[in-house]
Amino acid sequence: MLMRRHPLLHILWDDSHIWGIIAARAVRAMRIPFRLIRGKEVAAGLFKRERPSLLLAPGGNARHKAESLGPSGVREIRAYVAGGGRYLGFCGGAGLALTAGEPSAGLGLCPWKRGRFDDRLQHFMSGHLRVALPGRNTSGKEFIPADFADAPALPVWWPGRFEPEEGGDVTILAAYEQPGPDFWLADLAIADLPPDTFAAWNDVYGVSITPTFLAGQPCVVHGRHGTGEYVLSYSHLETPDSPEANRWLAHLLRQLAGLAPACEHIPPWPVRGNQECAGILWDDPLLAEMEDDFESIRVTGLKHGLLFERTDWLMGWRSGMPGANLNNLWAALRVIRETEPGDAARAFLALHGEKLRSAVSLFREGCTQYFLAERLAQTVSRFMPEAVSPELLNEQRTALFGPPMHAGGLYKAVMDPIDELAYLQINPY
Repeated sequence: MLMRRHPLLHILWDDSHIWGIIAARAVRAMRIPFRLIRGKEVAAGLFKRERPSLLLAPGGNARHKAESLGPSGVREIRAYVAGGGRYLGFCGGAGLALTAGEPSAGLGLCPWKRGRFDDRLQHFMSGHLRVALPGRNTSGKEFIPADFADAPALPVWWPGRFEPEEGGDVTILAAYEQPGPDFWLADLAIADLPPDTFAAWNDVYGVSITPTFLAGQPCVVHGRHGTGEYVLSYSHLETPDSPEANRWLAHLLRQLAGLAPACEHIPPWPVRGNQECAGILWDDPLLAEMEDDFESIRVTGLKHGLLFERTDWLMGWRSGMPGANLNNLWAALRVIRETEPGDAARAFLALHGEKLRSAVSLFREGCTQYFLAERLAQTVSRFMPEAVSPELLNEQRTALFGPPMHAGGLYKAVMDPIDELAYLQINPY
C-alpha cells in the first residue's frame, strides 16, 4: 500500500478564522502542499510523527491560540523549532511567538515581548504602509527579495506591535515608514483628509491621532531559536492581491523552508454576494439560506452607514461595530460554499445543519435590531442623548457577540460550527 506523503507545511488553525482561511488560500494558490492542524494535535505529539518543513501561524488572538495549545503544545512547538524547525507567524501568529509575562501566553521563540500602544486607537490601523528594509544591510538580507523596491507597500490589518529587548538574536527585516493611499485609522480614511487635518484637530480639540507613531517601529523580524529559525510579521503577507506582500511570502517560503511556490501572486477573493451562485461548488439550500441571512446583515449595515466597502474580501466598519466578527462569518461561509464538499463536511452539515440554520436566523434578527438601535442612537445623540441607553446597547451587543476580545453569545453559537465546517472543507488531510 502506498503511504501518503506528509504535507510540507502545517497551518495552525485554532482561533484564526478569516486569517487561517486566507493563509490556506495563499499557499494553495502557490501550490504548496499543506495541512491544517490544531493545538490539541500538537500537544499530543504531532511533530514527532509528522515533522513539517514549516509551521505557519496565521493571525487571530495570540492569547487564545496559546490557550488552545496548552502548556504541552507550547513545549512541543518550542522543541520543534529548537531542533531545526521553521516558524512563520503573521500578526497574531507573530505575537504568539513572543515572550510573554505568563507562561501560557507565548511560545518564547523570540525574546521580545508584545508591545503596548500609547492609545487604544493606534491599534485600529489597516491598509498598506510603506516600509524601510534595514535587514538588507544585515545577515537577514537573504530573507528579503533581492530586487525588492526600496519602500515596498505591505498590508497591515489591526496589528499588535513588537517591544524590542536588548540582546537576543533578532534582526529587523522591515520597519514602518509612511501610510499608503488605502490606510485607515479606525473608520477614518487618511488619504481623504486634507494634509493639515491632524494638526488642526490637535490645536483645536487637543486630539492627537496622527499615524506618525508608527514610523521606525519593527514590522517584520527574523531570529533563531536553538538550531531553528523564525520570521514574524505584523504585515499580512498572505493578503489577497497584494503584489509586493505576496512576492515576499513566496520568497520566505523558498528561503526559510526550501519550499517551491508555483507563483508569486495570490488572486483576488470576492467574498460577498450570492447572485447567480458565482463560484459555488456546494449548492446546498441550507447554506444558501444562511448566506442570504448574512447578506441581509451586510446590507442593513451598509444602508445605515455602520459598515462600508473596504476590499473585495473584507468589509470596513464604523468605530465600535462588530465588523471583525462579521468578516469571520462571511469569509468562512464563502469558502465553505466555493469548495467541493467532502464526506466529512456533508456528514457534519447533515447532523448540525438545521440547528445551525435556526441559530443563523436568530442571529440575523438580533443583528438587524442592534444595527437599527445603533443608528437611532447616532441620530438622536445630539438632542436626546439619553433616549437610547448606552448600557442597553452594550447589553444587546454582548448578548449577540460576547464581551470584547472574547467570542460569545449568538455569534459563538453560529461561528463555532461554521468554523468547523470551514476546517473540514479546507483541510486536504
